[in-house]
Amino acid sequence: MPSYLTLDYESHQQAREEFEWSVPDDYNAAHDLLRKHDDPKGQVALFQAYPDGRRETYTFHDLDVRSNQVANALASMGVGFGDRVAVALPQKPANPITHLACWKLGAVSVPLSVLFGEEALGYRLSDSGTKVAVVDESVRETLDAVRDDCPDLDHVVEVDGDAEGDARAFEDVYAGESRRCDLADTGPETPAIIIYTSGSTGPPKGALHPHEAWLGHCPAYQMYFERDVVGKTVAWTPADWAWIGALGDLVFPAWHYGRPVVGYPMGKFDPEEAFEIIEEFGVTDTFLPPTAIRMMMEVDAPDERYDLDLDAISSGGEPLTPEILDWADEALSGVTVNEIYGQTEANLLVSNCHDWFEARPGSMGKPVPGHDVAIVDGETGEELPRGEVGQIAVRNPTEPAIFTEYWQNPEKTESVRVGDWHLTGDLAVQDEEGYVWFKSRDDDLIITSGYRVGPGEVESAILEHEAVEQVGVVGVPDDRRGEIIKAFVQTVPGVDGDDALRAAIRDLVRDQLAKYEYPREIEFVERLPQTTTGKIQRRRLREREAE
Repeated sequence: MPSYLTLDYESHQQAREEFEWSVPDDYNAAHDLLRKHDDPKGQVALFQAYPDGRRETYTFHDLDVRSNQVANALASMGVGFGDRVAVALPQKPANPITHLACWKLGAVSVPLSVLFGEEALGYRLSDSGTKVAVVDESVRETLDAVRDDCPDLDHVVEVDGDAEGDARAFEDVYAGESRRCDLADTGPETPAIIIYTSGSTGPPKGALHPHEAWLGHCPAYQMYFERDVVGKTVAWTPADWAWIGALGDLVFPAWHYGRPVVGYPMGKFDPEEAFEIIEEFGVTDTFLPPTAIRMMMEVDAPDERYDLDLDAISSGGEPLTPEILDWADEALSGVTVNEIYGQTEANLLVSNCHDWFEARPGSMGKPVPGHDVAIVDGETGEELPRGEVGQIAVRNPTEPAIFTEYWQNPEKTESVRVGDWHLTGDLAVQDEEGYVWFKSRDDDLIITSGYRVGPGEVESAILEHEAVEQVGVVGVPDDRRGEIIKAFVQTVPGVDGDDALRAAIRDLVRDQLAKYEYPREIEFVERLPQTTTGKIQRRRLREREAE
């Protein structure tokens, strides 16, 4: 029997008290996800679908062989232990194959969204010191525009494109390479992946995670998919495979348990298409951002129109409202919805699990076994009594729950650590029965459609417009997206704000950052509230919006 991480306990309390981590000293994520299964040639790992109707199936053996070839190809390009390889791909097989190839070499993969504009992509490639970039054809033009600003980038590999210029086609890169590859000498704490996360101030930060990070997701994976994850699951998420919420919450935990994942580069989310995918592939477990759930709630009688095997839905990023739980129970004939909580730096710390305890609408659930989670004073690290509001924190180190460090940024790393605790920056309260209730963010992060957006990055992009003198960006409540991005813009003297300027600002942000980061609302103001040192007071902007 393969070595699966299981929570075979009768109760959540027992699991919290008795569960202990046991990670081999020579742990390698690629071996764990691909090579340990009983029948890798017979077990399906990936059902790959495309909007044009094409369908492909990959076994764990198929992915192992292909990632061996890609690893050998990367090595021939000079990629070695610790080198960074960017992965800017949608839900296509080349995406996880490249990650797995990196980990076989001891290299570090860097997932990047295909939605990034020039500034966002260029910064991350440069900051990470990426040596090779494996990109989708849709990203190639953006990459070419910033390549001169990425001095460490030696090679570009293009997926599904013409691979003109000095780029090489993905299929040509691995063709002819050996189907075998010996694993590098890695361990649980060997660096494996850098996932960039936006903060409220300053540029995006690269959260460096080790090989054992994917094991750290497995206890929560069992909780929010109701514990029976070995025998019954086919997993799918529409979430971008560039984010830890897709890779860590679904793809890699599913492969740890030898279960298949569905890949589908949907692009813009379509609720009808989502139901069709769930039906076609017999999806039992899915991670859906709240925005996607709300859009699916608009589809009439889904349990009558589709033959669904759906068993459990996990969701996070904002509190789930009672109507979502009611809809899943009624319109989907008893499907369980479990709210979860985590962040890029310390993912999947709190979860619901109907099999262990009753879900309470508005609560994120209870702490996940294996993670010492508490509500603490953000200044002192002192644990607070039940019922008091404080920061959600996880004890550091807690194997293997939290990130190693912010890439090349020791000051930022230390700023989120107090005593034995890693601070999430999110405020919550824990009640007497152990349920955790989210209150607010302790910084200015905006969560829109499940994406975490740093207002500082959006402000910097808007300020590049010649007509803008000052700008403040905040999140405002929205029924569908949880929050939307709103920009308060102070124009330069002599310029009046109008719809044409609004459109120009939106286009600028889309081009520079990402399609989900543009301000859906823009209000022109005569003056922005500032501190005595000239810092925009976003709190006052939020208060103004609330009034």
